[in-house]
Amino acid sequence: MKTIKNINVKNKRVLVRVDYDVPLRKGKVADNTRIRTSLPTIRYLRQKKAKVILISHLHRPKGVDPKLRFDSVAKELSKLLGKKVLKLDDCIGAKVEKKVSEMKSGDVVLLENLRFYPGEQKNKRKFAKQLAKLGDVYVNDSFAVSHRAHASIQGIPRYLPSVAGFQLQKEIETMGKILRNPKRPYVAVIGGAKVSSKIEVIESLLKKVDALLIGGAMMFTFLKATGKNVGKSKIEKDKVRIARKLLKKGHRKLMLPTDCVVASSPSGKASVVDVRRIPKGKMGLDIGPETTAVYKSILSQAKTVVWNGPVGMFEVRRFAKGTNEIAKSLAKSKAKVVIGGGDTVDAINKLKLGKKYTHVSTGGGASLDFIAGKKLPGIKALKR
Repeated sequence: MKTIKNINVKNKRVLVRVDYDVPLRKGKVADNTRIRTSLPTIRYLRQKKAKVILISHLHRPKGVDPKLRFDSVAKELSKLLGKKVLKLDDCIGAKVEKKVSEMKSGDVVLLENLRFYPGEQKNKRKFAKQLAKLGDVYVNDSFAVSHRAHASIQGIPRYLPSVAGFQLQKEIETMGKILRNPKRPYVAVIGGAKVSSKIEVIESLLKKVDALLIGGAMMFTFLKATGKNVGKSKIEKDKVRIARKLLKKGHRKLMLPTDCVVASSPSGKASVVDVRRIPKGKMGLDIGPETTAVYKSILSQAKTVVWNGPVGMFEVRRFAKGTNEIAKSLAKSKAKVVIGGGDTVDAINKLKLGKKYTHVSTGGGASLDFIAGKKLPGIKALKR
């Protein structure tokens, strides 16, 4: 797979797929982590006298949504780059083509939210062609969405010479190196809300790891599968059967919490209970202290760790203890630690521990698919 270092970009229009799907608060960028990860590629292209055209999506709009335009992102990027970024009000069409044709070497333009057009997610060839018209070269620098077969990921490479940016290259090389031949013991921590989104990765990891520790709301679907009463805890009823099969496959590898923190609601009074004795009117919102201690002990022996998904409702301080304890423990570990998933990254950023781990992936679903050994459409498109 070629990278931007393998191609001449001087005076060329370089169409760069970045990941600017950032959190917004009161019309401003609340966390600029994803914007910062794109800076090395942008700076390199500018240094090589390319005309840089950035494309991305923001959240999940249904048609054009004024609240999800890229104006605030362009301001943040301008500040980080120390260079005025021209933000356009569309991503395709005659007006956009005219503005792009007027660009000079070193200029940076940010196009409007790709998902204002249904052709993006539906991977419509017409939409991909319209985007491709804007560039001479295509660069994928968005690992986080490379598991999506979308027009800006899989479609554009059909029409332009296509290479990887530095951020995508780093993700693939770092995770590939660590996970190809992991040092043992190899332990995975899988949390988050839904079993359904992580079935394949759990199945794959059970064949590779020495222990797989379950946390987050998904643990209650697994506990239900063992016949336990989970009270008002969030479960996926249609996934209980699959959870039971995974438990059978996992044998001694797949570990479930033995205690949890419960409350009548996220704002209710919290208490710690044995998972076999969750009251009917209570819901589990974090792993308990006994489980946290056991998980930390297992992780302290590991030489390779993969963590995707918080183990509790970390957004609420009272239910963040399990996630925070694991994050702090891994920050002190000598193991190779790979962390993925937006919520997990948010949790460690709150603790300012991001630099303490071997690799923090910008991808949630993409990192899960990569860990599971699946071929990502965005990477396949570049190789093609």
